[in-house]
Amino acid sequence: MKLNIILKRSVYLMFIIATLGSLTCCQPDTIGEGNGLTDSNVDATFTFTPVAEKTNTYKLMAQTQSVILSKWDTGDGLYIGKMNEEISLPDAGTYQIRHVAVGRGGSENTTIKEIIVATSDPLKGNLVQGGNFANATDHAKWKVMNLSPSGAAKWTFKTGSAIINSNGGWSQEAIYQAIDVVKDKEYKIDMLVSSQNGSDETWFEVYAGTTVPESGVEYKDNRVMGLSTWDGCAKAAFSGKLSMVGCVKNQIGSISNVVKFSQTGKIYLVFRSGGNIFTSSGITIAKVEFRGV
Repeated sequence: MKLNIILKRSVYLMFIIATLGSLTCCQPDTIGEGNGLTDSNVDATFTFTPVAEKTNTYKLMAQTQSVILSKWDTGDGLYIGKMNEEISLPDAGTYQIRHVAVGRGGSENTTIKEIIVATSDPLKGNLVQGGNFANATDHAKWKVMNLSPSGAAKWTFKTGSAIINSNGGWSQEAIYQAIDVVKDKEYKIDMLVSSQNGSDETWFEVYAGTTVPESGVEYKDNRVMGLSTWDGCAKAAFSGKLSMVGCVKNQIGSISNVVKFSQTGKIYLVFRSGGNIFTSSGITIAKVEFRGV
């Protein structure tokens, strides 16, 4: 009797194992091979409409069926956003808006649409001249402030960017330009910054002061933001808006890219960078902005 029960149990167990094996064989090992977990046709389409009573502001609306995540690129790089995203395009121009829809299993599809902005926002227009570093005309808007006699640190202008390189040894160099501001009006400063490698004992700082820059004199008037290995950023490769990847506090001890001034007149936007063990790939900046809030 006991032997009969044991034999029956063995048969049942073998049947279960065989059934499970059959089910497993029916499931592909690779995502996207028909296992039902991946949607290869995720719909990335979206619409855009101007936002009433807001200048050069648009609402991006992605279709939501089978979409679990939306990524957007409005010209400054891809970021994770909402499926209904509000964006501001203060400068006149043509913008390629890219939407990446993420579906089940991590599959992605992309849709690109064009938004044409006819007129710049008079309140939020970019006050920086040559901030895109597009050509020699843009490059000429910036002045170089030599700070190290060795010349080991040097800014170089390229098409679409400017880059600071240094052989280290605490050498540094700055670039700057003058900007006219209005008393008590708030302004926001930002730019794209990147480096393929990290540094040690290195800084990149942004100033907006009334002191006239002078070669050979380290600029220290009204620090606004920046990167600093002492404060915990730029130790490894980085890329993004300085307001997001930076870690340097302003003159009043907070992290913010908003500034205002006690007098109407001219201020100087200064980028000063250097260090002891500087990244071999340099620090690159692009799309510099100084806008009214």
